[in-house]
Amino acid sequence: PWFSLAHPDALPVTADGVRLHHGSRDTYCASAPAYRDAARRITAVLADRYRDHPALALWHVHNEYGTTCHCPHATGSFRRWLRTRYGDLDTLNDAWTTSFWSQHYSDWAQIGTPRATQYLPNPAQLLDFRRFWSDELLGAYTEQRDLLRTATPHVPVTTNYVLGNWVPVDHARWAAEVDLVAVDHYPSAAGPQAEEQTALAADLARGWARHGARLRARTRPTAVPAGPSAAGPAADGSWLLMESAPNLIYTPGRMHTKEPGRMARHSLAHVARGSRGAMFFQWRAPRGGAELFHSALVPHAGPDSRVFRETVELGTALDRLTEVSAGTVQAPVAVGWDAACGWALQQPGLPDDRLDHHEEVSAVHRSLWRAGFGCDVVLPGDPLDGYALLVLPALYLTSDDTARWVREWVHGGGHLLVSYLSGIADGYGRIRLGGYPGAFRDVLGVRVEEFHPLADGDEVPLSTGGTGRFWSETVHLTGAEQVTAYATGVLTGRPAVTRHRFGTGVAWYVSTRLDDASHRRLLTDVAHAAGAVPTCPGAPPGVEAVRRRSADTSWLFLLNHTDRPQRVPAAGVDLLTGALVGGAVTLAPGGVAVLREHPTGR
Repeated sequence: PWFSLAHPDALPVTADGVRLHHGSRDTYCASAPAYRDAARRITAVLADRYRDHPALALWHVHNEYGTTCHCPHATGSFRRWLRTRYGDLDTLNDAWTTSFWSQHYSDWAQIGTPRATQYLPNPAQLLDFRRFWSDELLGAYTEQRDLLRTATPHVPVTTNYVLGNWVPVDHARWAAEVDLVAVDHYPSAAGPQAEEQTALAADLARGWARHGARLRARTRPTAVPAGPSAAGPAADGSWLLMESAPNLIYTPGRMHTKEPGRMARHSLAHVARGSRGAMFFQWRAPRGGAELFHSALVPHAGPDSRVFRETVELGTALDRLTEVSAGTVQAPVAVGWDAACGWALQQPGLPDDRLDHHEEVSAVHRSLWRAGFGCDVVLPGDPLDGYALLVLPALYLTSDDTARWVREWVHGGGHLLVSYLSGIADGYGRIRLGGYPGAFRDVLGVRVEEFHPLADGDEVPLSTGGTGRFWSETVHLTGAEQVTAYATGVLTGRPAVTRHRFGTGVAWYVSTRLDDASHRRLLTDVAHAAGAVPTCPGAPPGVEAVRRRSADTSWLFLLNHTDRPQRVPAAGVDLLTGALVGGAVTLAPGGVAVLREHPTGR
């Protein structure tokens, strides 16, 4: 309250022009000079107070960056960002296609943030505002980070990423600026989707960490002093689960109590996929406040409780797993992801309001997870060495550099699977003319003439069995062969799934959202054809398997998400129990095993 009363101009303004007031958290504008000054001032005091404290292991700046603002401070910062990005108004007008609806700008002062307007806003302006705000928040973070690095150069600095489509942060870009990628993860579904979401969140975090390490190496090639701060994100993709809920899953409108053992399985799934540990919010459940029923290690019932006993057991288990940090997660399949694509597909005026890049990525990852394949999340331009298959779900924005990255991968022998809504627009959001999927037509050997979005509940039968949902297209073959056709309606006999040889590689195109079983079957067939092998081929459904490998050792995580005992072929020493495993291990219902594998282990 002291800050809000002293600096009312630093309170955030919504797109509708409403000034928000103190009473919750994050009530500030990151562009306001008073906020930035106060944040630096507090940071300097904390750095001075704790710089020599023997328990200081990591600086955590702020919490879950994400608040947006449309106040005059934000507007001025947005204009400065645009001048840096475009240089002159002619370039900006071309990128934003301002000739449409008489939006041409002749003075920088005419440009504001994308406030509420009469009808549809300019999509390029919306996209650039999301990019700007990510950079603006990053600037607020780095100002504080640099103060801490000066005071304690030997102590790493980070902030915690919060996951969700609403977050205006490009986590991959930020990864080069943190010394350790840290993620908060709270599943939003109580059923098996919670485990699927956990696996995807961990793979995303690992992908961001690897991407950040590559960015850091490219932009800071000169030698720097050794130490956590200088090293930056780990090239092996290690990261940290900074927040998770010990005993609750927050589903829309209801808190679901985690079943016994589920906290440990979720925590170990993160550790298996590269997290350096498992951390929670919060330690003790509060008596009041807006989150008085938030999950906690010490619940309202006190330490004499199931959740606290399970926490102690988890701590003991993690102590026995320190050696696995030497291993790198094994993944034969790369799945493309891009924050800007997600932002672009959230805008109004698109063919369907349900378009969602994150959901398309989730659907691919879910199918591969259920089929047992390890996945890495990659960003456009990342190296693809060592992968058998690259999958690009709804990569709507595709720059010329990204198109070249994909073309070279396939032409050189790579296997590729592309979904609808990919390659449609350039990096500014302008549609690539001549037919969809724009940037990838030559690689895929197809030309799409029209989109046919489907209504909720509508399905299109396919010639090879199964159905298409949500989306369909008029596809023309320009070199590809038809694998699956639409079986009814205006698209009867037209291609739904195609395959094309390009150079020495193979490129598949999927023009509809396949039902879950068909999607999993197609991805499994394509992965096998590319030479990918599931992590543990004999694992029964419902058992998650993750392998980490060093130069001379491998570790196999096995997590039984079913309510029945499951027998899994494996060999080694179970680090959790010390038991020797010959040819198979039997997992109790909801049980786990972490094996240091014998040299003959798969």
